[in-house]
Amino acid sequence: MRTVVHVMRHGEVHNPQAVLYGRMPGFRLSALGQQMAQAAARGLQDAGAQITGVVASPLLRAQQTAQPTADAYGLEVESDARLIEAWNSFEGVPVNRNRAVLANPKYWWRYRNPLRPSWSEPYVDLVRRMRAAVAAARKKYAGGEVLAVSHQLPIWTLRSWVEGRPLAHDPRKRECSLASITSFEFDDATLRSVTYWEPASKYLVDAADMVPGVSDAALAKQN
Repeated sequence: MRTVVHVMRHGEVHNPQAVLYGRMPGFRLSALGQQMAQAAARGLQDAGAQITGVVASPLLRAQQTAQPTADAYGLEVESDARLIEAWNSFEGVPVNRNRAVLANPKYWWRYRNPLRPSWSEPYVDLVRRMRAAVAAARKKYAGGEVLAVSHQLPIWTLRSWVEGRPLAHDPRKRECSLASITSFEFDDATLRSVTYWEPASKYLVDAADMVPGVSDAALAKQN
């Protein structure tokens, strides 16, 4: 039985102070992020995806990203706390405005174990809960396709584990851009393939909340 779990990163967030918002409440999609969410819904329909369920992280930006797809398929958005963003001790720090702030000596103690990592939710914990969330979606919507909206680090950590890469990594190398979709295709409980695509790629060039990470759209523009 073929089942596909499409794990999508949320769209661009309204973040004028350029802080690392993590699990902080109230951070909503920007106008561009809303366009990204709509583009993803259209992309799934154009690809012929037979979406039978939509589930999202409880954070506002993820719920808003999931809504257009739910509307397109006549579904309700369910919440799964296992899809939530990783906790991070730098929440509220304006790191996206000036990443040099991370070099401040007062933060050095937080970097004592980059392999865990010591400043954020351990990678192994991210893998554990994301695996459980995907497995639950696969079982509930067996034989169909489900959209699960999450966040960059949880998605990239899960994909790295599935594809056999070290969990510790350079954040600038994450292939998980805004409103991108990483699709896990199963035959019963056996994972058969992982594919990555960017249905909202045309909006990425205008995104202010794009880093860290890489995108197919950005690489194509450079070339």
